[in-house]
Amino acid sequence: MSTRAFITGVSGTELTADERAFIRAERPWGFILFKRNVATPAQVAALVAELRSAANAPDAPVLIDQEGGRVQRLGPPHWPVYPPGAVFSTLYDTDSALGLTAARLSARLIAADLADLGITVDCLPLADVPVPGADAVIGNRAYGTSPDKVAAIARAVTEGLEQGSVLPVLKHIPGHGRATADTHFKLPTVDTPQDELERTDFAAFKPLADLPMAMTAHVVFSAVDPAHPATTSATMIAQVIRGAIGFQGLLMSDDVSMNALAGSIAERTRAIFAAGCDMALHCNGNIEEMREVAGQTPELSGRALERANAALAARKAPQPFDRVAARAELDALIARANTASA
Repeated sequence: MSTRAFITGVSGTELTADERAFIRAERPWGFILFKRNVATPAQVAALVAELRSAANAPDAPVLIDQEGGRVQRLGPPHWPVYPPGAVFSTLYDTDSALGLTAARLSARLIAADLADLGITVDCLPLADVPVPGADAVIGNRAYGTSPDKVAAIARAVTEGLEQGSVLPVLKHIPGHGRATADTHFKLPTVDTPQDELERTDFAAFKPLADLPMAMTAHVVFSAVDPAHPATTSATMIAQVIRGAIGFQGLLMSDDVSMNALAGSIAERTRAIFAAGCDMALHCNGNIEEMREVAGQTPELSGRALERANAALAARKAPQPFDRVAARAELDALIARANTASA
């Protein structure tokens, strides 16, 4: 059955009748979960199954933002706490092999948690490179301030997810680290010259261009396109994301409902596809906004369909894994990082 090129959130811990009818009629490609959708492991697994049943798509991708640190939709008492990216950065500075091992272990453990629930996609890794004076929205989520180190740790995170049969989503391409505002509330403009962006922000994404999926940044880069954020900039997508960085996978927008984007939800959705994104992402579970997104979303076809199919085909079988031993090793490495940063 054909699907439409959007990913949607829902409002709560189970589907409403309106949501079930919406999903059945509008056929989203995938779904994304947030804390409002999470109560217990059994409930989340049931919701994941219900989403796929409503879509009549047993393999529909279900996404979540499970990074660790302050961006963790699954948490205590049912799921463990995971470290923010800065912990891996600290370890990497002490011993690069240990930093990569910790990043890989954390992602592998997260993947095991997600697989238990039927969640198949994690919006991770980040390749954002923060700078002094930037908004704290990235902050300690980042893997460091050197593009080489950020890319290396992001690759280790990717490997951990893949070993647990969870697909990664690279974000926020081509870089959110210089943003001076939180894009949930306001549109930031970065005035850094393009040659410097290519040495720093863009350089962290380039070694990860083979990843199956990526999420755009709602950030204006005035040196490339002073009028539009990357999400709705045909110039940025063609020349930088697809061009200089070389990313050829499935490109999804960041959340359509974030206030960094201008215009109505329908206008934002049209602009996302006009710029060259393959997929629109809508997160807040507002049924009226969901209908606006669906009304402006095309059938998934052509090159976008090929990229979507290739992304799903990139999912690997899970590798053997001792969860208890891995958690013990990760905890020991976190303790070492805490000592190093004290």
